Amino acid sequence: MRYERHPRNTTFEWRQSELPLRRLSAADVQAYGNSGFIAVRDAFTPAEIAAVIAAIDPLEAQTEAFLRTRDDGTYGIARAGEITFRPHLVKQSAQLREFSKHPVLLDLCHDLIGPDVRLYWDQSVYKKPEADKEFPWHQDNGYTYVEPQQYLTCWVALTDATIDNGCPWVVPGLHRLGTLQHRWTPLGFLCLDDVEGAVPVEVAAGSIVVFSSLTPHRTGPNVTPGVRKAYILQYAADGAVFYQVDKGVTSCDAPDRQYFVLREGKAA
Repeated sequence: MRYERHPRNTTFEWRQSELPLRRLSAADVQAYGNSGFIAVRDAFTPAEIAAVIAAIDPLEAQTEAFLRTRDDGTYGIARAGEITFRPHLVKQSAQLREFSKHPVLLDLCHDLIGPDVRLYWDQSVYKKPEADKEFPWHQDNGYTYVEPQQYLTCWVALTDATIDNGCPWVVPGLHRLGTLQHRWTPLGFLCLDDVEGAVPVEVAAGSIVVFSSLTPHRTGPNVTPGVRKAYILQYAADGAVFYQVDKGVTSCDAPDRQYFVLREGKAA
């Protein structure tokens, strides 16, 4: 397996919250620390998931319609009829803003990050039946370099996620190296070649694949007739910053979308 460390990644050490656990077991936390991911199954009720889908679907339809106005049907790594990304949904839906502070998500933030946590990013990802390409191996911190490097990704399955429709695959253990060097491909950033030891994480709708921003992961093609729907919410410790090539260092504290969800361990 070939990889290189990101040039900014020179002193990384994996750290874990030491707060008393609210939702996860000690075995869950150990598994997360060792493998870089866990699956939290049946985290949300069918009614809660239906409400999230109802909030996202009209916004995603706007994204699909926009892509179809493009000459090549693409924008960045989104492709009409194949895969769409709709970011910053908490700015567009009061219901989704409230969902970002769901007690299950806050407990995961508490148990895996610490007492003072902000939402860092949110987006829907809809992988459609025409999506016959995989999403490349990457770390979330490879797209935008955040410091501290480890933050939390909660990949909420809005429909059943299976190998056939493009569930997440992860490479356990490499998260402990910190951010790897990524290179651009037509399908997105790539950090690994000749991958060994990858495992699929199949989950039912209403479950969460919880992984570190440093866990290499990918999703495969959707070879089913249905749309695989996911809502991704990412959380970072208060004080996190991100690096931009042209703008330098910026605080992750945009008030309209990077708000506190936990302050001193309590819901913000």
